[in-house]
Amino acid sequence: MKNFLAFDLGASSGRAIIGTIDNGRLAMQEVHRFANGPTEIDNSFYWDYPRLCEELKTGLKNALATGIKLDGISIDTWGVDYVLFDKKTMQMRRLPYNYRDPRTIKAAEKVWQDIPQSQLYEYTGIQCMTLNTIYQLCAHYEEHPEDFENSVFLPIPDALAYSLGGNATAEYTFCSTTNLLDPATRRWHWQLIDRLGLPREVFPEIVEAGSASGQLSAELCAQLGCEPIPIFKCGSHDTASAVAAVPAPEKGEWAYLSAGTWALLGAELDAPCITPESEKNSITNEGGVGGKIRFLTNIMGSWLFQELRRVWNSEGKNLSFNDMELMARNAEPCKYFINPNCAEFAAPGDMPGNIRKFIRTTGQGTDISDAEVIRAVYDSLALYFAGKIRLFEELLQVKYACLNVVGGGTKDGFLMELTASALNRPVIAGPIEATAAGNILVQAMAAGELSSLAEIREVIRNSFTLKTFTPDAEAAGRYAAVAENFREIAG
Repeated sequence: MKNFLAFDLGASSGRAIIGTIDNGRLAMQEVHRFANGPTEIDNSFYWDYPRLCEELKTGLKNALATGIKLDGISIDTWGVDYVLFDKKTMQMRRLPYNYRDPRTIKAAEKVWQDIPQSQLYEYTGIQCMTLNTIYQLCAHYEEHPEDFENSVFLPIPDALAYSLGGNATAEYTFCSTTNLLDPATRRWHWQLIDRLGLPREVFPEIVEAGSASGQLSAELCAQLGCEPIPIFKCGSHDTASAVAAVPAPEKGEWAYLSAGTWALLGAELDAPCITPESEKNSITNEGGVGGKIRFLTNIMGSWLFQELRRVWNSEGKNLSFNDMELMARNAEPCKYFINPNCAEFAAPGDMPGNIRKFIRTTGQGTDISDAEVIRAVYDSLALYFAGKIRLFEELLQVKYACLNVVGGGTKDGFLMELTASALNRPVIAGPIEATAAGNILVQAMAAGELSSLAEIREVIRNSFTLKTFTPDAEAAGRYAAVAENFREIAG
């Protein structure tokens, strides 16, 4: 029996979960949960890195209080963000920027003037999104070049692991989200970095998921009264850990949807797929556990619901997510549609107003109730997911029998129902805590308890009860009838 502590940090919350592996099965116990989100200072968005470090210590303290002997620790987070540290003191230069900070828009436009988007895609295979690390670093370097002097760049999960005693290296799956990686060599794309004028010396060594990364510091061991605990690199980009935990069939083609604040939909490949068609359709080639490629597209997911609820509750409406789902169930289906990836929905703001504006400006209507706003999000996400699955089938010349959905979004049964109907194929939902499970099992692989990605997925299939959502014939017909209209509206 082995026990591993996973820290799984999303853009809206974080968790500390102990995973126990015994006789080929995984059991998980949450020991800490905390809120996360951007901090606004002087009209810029940041992450409160010192507070996150304290939350890790609290999670570790709670884990040790259970009396369970920990055989490893690892951290996964959302992608693209980073911390710059002074190499001599290893003090952070400033609070790390949040990927939703708007400073990157001008930086991206400037980069594209010198390096066309098509060439960037050819270099890295990564979808051009203004939140990508490449544009963040260019904006940061232009505004604060002093931050790069004798400094080291660490991705957020590696920076957090460093605060516990981990080494100052960068894990491959996260680095692949930076838009600065060569997908063939899986190392920094120095030619691109040089063209951008970024200093090479800030970029650390890249290491693989499933490798050792030091141990809990002597200082923390003394504070917590524990022995040194190994620190491992999991798939530190949370989607990489989640995809590692997809209970994929042992044979046949399969697609996945990692559903959370962002919805990451795609396929697992052995090598990058970088073509004019994949570029045109904004499909990215990110790194996966075991050297795999996560060929996927980024879709705004529960962020849309989170922002609707935040704004409405700030107005005193006191809506739970269950309340919002009930409102949507009772609203007329397929009346209004949005493009879930519309740029106006990306940053914190007036989400209800922005959705109503989208509906008005696309000529769909003017008097839109709260329930209709929510229903528009549900229908649009289901149709968007289905459309992307069919696109992947066309690009890769495959046929998927079902869609595997993992992550917190699987708790939204209504969205799973609608997605099955829009796709007109079964949706297999679970596990909910896929990211933490993947984190834990990659640690187990690093510790020699498991031997391969295939064995990780065997443990997942043995450990979790999955739920199958089948298409509703009436809803499937309705979605088929509006699919073309939706494509015209969503673009």
